[in-house]
Amino acid sequence: MNQIIPQTSIVLEQMATSRFSGNIPRPASLRSATNFRKLSKTSFFPSLLKQTIRIQNIPSLQTTDPKKYKWVVRLSSTVEERSPPKPSTIDVKKLVDFLYEDLPHLFDDQGIDRTAYDELVKFRDPITKHDSISGYLFNISMLRKLFAPDFQLHWAKQTGPYEITTRWTMVMKFILLPWKPELVFTGTSVMGINPETKKFCSHVDYWDSIENNEYFSVEGLLDVVKQLRIYKTPEMETPKYQILKRTANYEVRKYEPFIVVETDGDKLSGSRGFNSVAGYIFGKNSAGEKIPMTTPVFTQAFDPDISKVSVQIVLPSEKDLNSLPAPNQAEISLRKVEGGIAAVSKFSGKPTEDIAREKEKGLRYMLIRDGLKPKVGCLLARYNDPGRTKSFIMRNEVLIWLEDFSLD
Repeated sequence: MNQIIPQTSIVLEQMATSRFSGNIPRPASLRSATNFRKLSKTSFFPSLLKQTIRIQNIPSLQTTDPKKYKWVVRLSSTVEERSPPKPSTIDVKKLVDFLYEDLPHLFDDQGIDRTAYDELVKFRDPITKHDSISGYLFNISMLRKLFAPDFQLHWAKQTGPYEITTRWTMVMKFILLPWKPELVFTGTSVMGINPETKKFCSHVDYWDSIENNEYFSVEGLLDVVKQLRIYKTPEMETPKYQILKRTANYEVRKYEPFIVVETDGDKLSGSRGFNSVAGYIFGKNSAGEKIPMTTPVFTQAFDPDISKVSVQIVLPSEKDLNSLPAPNQAEISLRKVEGGIAAVSKFSGKPTEDIAREKEKGLRYMLIRDGLKPKVGCLLARYNDPGRTKSFIMRNEVLIWLEDFSLD
């Protein structure tokens, strides 16, 4: 075989076939400087060193005996057999479409398709972790029993070669507590794809309401505990909305259109005008029709100085302007609110004028800080009868309509 052998291969082969081969320590013993120094003191090392230098000085050598250099040939063949991995043929768009179909079943009786996940799938959120699909499904089952979650998927899209990100909202009621507090979480999930199995191998959640999303996050635990506080919300109809995002300080909601009966008020926390609009739903209208009471009662300011205020009661969603009876009083009117995106700050206690103004200013400041565009004016929402509800469990909210909002 007429082939030139590299000098380094000669050295390795000579070491492997020399008379000292039975005494030379294995490569593992050469991994530290200590072992190397020990080796240099042995009686055979100087002779081996000379032999190595002598071999390296040989400019070339023809291989005439294949058996003698079979180790070198075998090493060469092994290197030649190694080839770069083939490019993945994962259809990520198909997986994105799959998530749109599958994730809405996260907490219903159908459930998600476990065959789309590796058996050893990494699941993490700020306070929970599991390392198998069985553990992940157990966690889902436990949440169903304790919280009756409502999961809403906003979007899913590819964000890397083997990565899909989803944005979602999850609203849960802790049914074991008598007041059934509502817990809201919004955020994103980054889902990793195994290029070999073409299945999901990781699922990591990031909450909008906290900064530290690493497991285990004390901030995440405190965020859960904070939402367990008592707010008394009457069992009445409210305007329909979807929570798009919840931060540490406010929620962003998308309200559906609703109808109000309204009249002029005097200030945000005032009650002037309430008896007139309440009289309309109690039957003081052209048809003498009694209309079910809803919640909350809104007082809306239309300018920054809160000099023009409207007192409003929301009418049931099945009503429309054409079917409602006309008011008996000229100062009362019916109006359709087109809905839209609003930022909402929730608080308890008696909503005095100073507190309402302070909450409005604080919310407006945070919206501007976060790059959002609040509109002029605000609404104060009061959910409870002040004469029958203890102040520390009252539910009050300040709402500010937004110019625009995107979840991207």
